[in-house]
Amino acid sequence: MQTDQARPDSDPLKTAELWTRDGRTVAIATVIETWGSAPRPVGSHLVIDQDGNFEGSVSGGCVEGAVVSEAIDVIETQTPTTLEFGVADETAWRVGLSCGGKIRVYVEPVSNGR
Repeated sequence: MQTDQARPDSDPLKTAELWTRDGRTVAIATVIETWGSAPRPVGSHLVIDQDGNFEGSVSGGCVEGAVVSEAIDVIETQTPTTLEFGVADETAWRVGLSCGGKIRVYVEPVSNGR
């Protein structure tokens, strides 16, 4: 799995388009709600391919690994899901936002048209 930091000039949605044109199967994760000091605003994106390569950010590195793992399942099942991370839920000890707050992330599969 590629875990490179997102390039400041990258556009995850353009990356998704390029990857699907190349025949890769992808999922797009989008921040749909924040509360408190969440590090990324609503509308931030992370694009993930079937091999776990990704571009973008939904949390500044706090929960990307968990989102990538879930996105691979979304790609395999073609079933979208909504994830919630924060310091007040049961995942706080496994994966959480070190800066506090909460985020909800919608993860959806994207067809490559093949």
